[in-house]
Amino acid sequence: MVRRLGEGLWLLDLGLFPPFASNGYLVDDGDVTLVDPGLPYNRPRLRSQLSAAGYEVTDIDRVLVTHFDLEHSGGLGLLTPGFDGPVYMGAEDLAIARGESIPNATHHKGIYHRLVRTMVGIPDEMTVEPVSEGDEIGEFVAFHTPGHNPGHVVYFHDDLRVAFLGDLVWEENGRLTTPFWLDSYDMRGVRESVRDLVERIPPFEIAAVAHGQPLTEDGRRALIDCSARL
Repeated sequence: MVRRLGEGLWLLDLGLFPPFASNGYLVDDGDVTLVDPGLPYNRPRLRSQLSAAGYEVTDIDRVLVTHFDLEHSGGLGLLTPGFDGPVYMGAEDLAIARGESIPNATHHKGIYHRLVRTMVGIPDEMTVEPVSEGDEIGEFVAFHTPGHNPGHVVYFHDDLRVAFLGDLVWEENGRLTTPFWLDSYDMRGVRESVRDLVERIPPFEIAAVAHGQPLTEDGRRALIDCSARL
């Protein structure tokens, strides 16, 4: 169900059931931004979640994708027709999605991405822009955090004091933890990205994770604690 986390910030309950469940987020800071549209089929449906927050697909100005995985980017097709704004995705993941980078066929995540790209790619009519470290997109700043995926990106919103962490970390029993190895390309890279992000990202309160419950207080402290346990 939709939950308001703060002024101009909503949690959208997307996906189906664990592990095929994920969090999407809607931000209204004057522009309306959707962060991760979920699966190609969500129950409850993406459009009903938007309506419950008081918005329609046509209200969305942009979409930010933390990474190219089925439960994060697969729902892009659900935004058509209606949405005609830009989509942003980490450059390395966008190359995988477009077939410009060929995932390793002997790696478990590489096999997965070969299947996802074939089954659910990016709609041809969408404008998708590559994102790199430090890019500013409206009020958001991008931090490249590879490991889970080569082009995984964390988006930080300074005014809202929120970090959209994607699958860099998950929430479990009230604290942050790294995803399990089968879901990632490089667990060493995940750990390095967590440690590195702690040093780079400004203070934030809300840790907007894709799996588990978002932490609405002391988000950066929770990330620091996660880093210390690695």
